[in-house]
Amino acid sequence: MIDDRLRPFVERVWNYHRLDHDLVRSDAILVLCSHDTRVAEYAAQLFSDTWAPRLIFSGGLGAITKGLFTEPEADRFAGIAIGLGVPADCIIIENQSTNTGENVQFTRQLLAARAIDARTFILVQKPYMERRAFATFRKVWPESRVCVTSPRVSLDQYLSGYANDALSAADVVSIMVGDLQRIQLYPDRGFQIPQPIPDEVWLAFRELVAAGYDRHLVEPVRD
Repeated sequence: MIDDRLRPFVERVWNYHRLDHDLVRSDAILVLCSHDTRVAEYAAQLFSDTWAPRLIFSGGLGAITKGLFTEPEADRFAGIAIGLGVPADCIIIENQSTNTGENVQFTRQLLAARAIDARTFILVQKPYMERRAFATFRKVWPESRVCVTSPRVSLDQYLSGYANDALSAADVVSIMVGDLQRIQLYPDRGFQIPQPIPDEVWLAFRELVAAGYDRHLVEPVRD
């Protein structure tokens, strides 16, 4: 798993990424799809618990899943939800997006094209993507209300059971580190609203990069 010396840094980054919003009944559940199909199971449960009358799956094939899946992420997630009892006519599929910004932008365009008036959303993602998903949504669709949620699991549970079988715990930590760098860089690029990063979280980032968890960085880390 994770080296004992590095574990506190991994936990610090994991905890920072999670927002722990309270759920609010909304017009739609918007799932930002990925390699983690258990997010689809969680979203189907939210629908079954009547948190929203629509379930939207957004995702084509991204940098990771294009090497894992043979169909768009959204189609795979929708199939899982239907298998768990979600009616197909309550599901909307957006399967062209390749990144988080496109997830939100393309979904907004699709709903407008279908004249669907949805203004409040439950945004569903992996636990370590909560903060970046929220920051992106607020930038792309600022006039809509959003709360963010993810499967309620611990770091250990996620690393041992929630990562895709093709991804190791080290892969997942590298993705977490890359997402943290995106939170730092993307506001200046116009992709997200700013999110404060505490000094101790950025220290953890630098320690993990130095330890080799750098495969999903946007750019090299400068001294």
